[in-house]
Amino acid sequence: MTLAARKRQTGLIELGIPLDLSPMEAKLVTALPKDTGWQFEPKWDGFRCLAFCAGGDVEIKAKSGKSLSRFFPEVLDNLRAVAPKTFVLDGELVIPVDGALSFDALQMRLHPAASRIERLSKETPATFIVFDCLLRKARQSLLLETFEQRRSALEVLFAGIGVESGLTITPSTRDIRKAERWLNDRQVSVDGIVAKHLDLPYRPGERAMLKVKRLRTADCVVGGFRYETGRKLVGSLLLGLHDQKGLLHHVGFTSALADTEKPALTKRLEKLVAPPGFTGDAPGGPSRWSTARSAEWQPLRTELVVEVRYDHVTGNRFRHGTGLVRWRPDKAPAQCTLEQLPDVVPTIGLQ
Repeated sequence: MTLAARKRQTGLIELGIPLDLSPMEAKLVTALPKDTGWQFEPKWDGFRCLAFCAGGDVEIKAKSGKSLSRFFPEVLDNLRAVAPKTFVLDGELVIPVDGALSFDALQMRLHPAASRIERLSKETPATFIVFDCLLRKARQSLLLETFEQRRSALEVLFAGIGVESGLTITPSTRDIRKAERWLNDRQVSVDGIVAKHLDLPYRPGERAMLKVKRLRTADCVVGGFRYETGRKLVGSLLLGLHDQKGLLHHVGFTSALADTEKPALTKRLEKLVAPPGFTGDAPGGPSRWSTARSAEWQPLRTELVVEVRYDHVTGNRFRHGTGLVRWRPDKAPAQCTLEQLPDVVPTIGLQ
């Protein structure tokens, strides 16, 4: 740790809230609570973090406890500009790019070169979406106060701060019908909805809130497959979608295959092995996380279609593995296009 960082930490310790505090988390449920006393907020697809500010000393801590400060200098400047100068906030770092929130742009910040970070902080500045206030004055923690009281303190703190500052309070509603519209609108790129009871104190590290994740489905062409490591059985299906020119692009995978079905499925797929499989973007080679064996894949004639369930899309790709819903023998491969993926609009100012 540098001398400057050590001095900054010393000043922040005086706040009275530990710098290694774990953010309160949410338990996954299948539906929003329908009884009274809840506030609903969008679940953002960014970097969750806590922001500590004591005068000119500012620190941003990720959920893992690691500092994000050096990667987001513009956010530090924005936090220093807030009056009063002493607070602890809980929120999410996001980067709007071309009318949507870009997780790729966030990941590009996690780079060791200071010159690159400085350039990106100007080209694609981050916004800190705040949804909880844990402290307003040194040594006066709000952790034991109700969420309703903490939200009120947050609104007082942000009075007069415009979104152009790079800081904003998350939209919220106590109307479950409005929250469900946010969740179901394919034109809105929220990750889900978080429900917070108005009487809830802040419980660090506990899953004390509730969340409903947004899950969508898409019909995809099976353009290839990978064998399991160490066994000549199918381990995952490689998924593709066509662009407007008819090229088939690799968009993700599903490994949600029942063990009892793998022998028969393997035989079925091996009969269809034929290059090229994907005519656009194809599965990549080995990465630092994969072995040469796990990166090998078998191209298929594009005859099979599956419906899959997914959560996030980044750069026209499913960021995580998908769930297999069903096979679609009734669907023509040419009908499986990128147009199925959601068109998104800016979501910080939800209506």
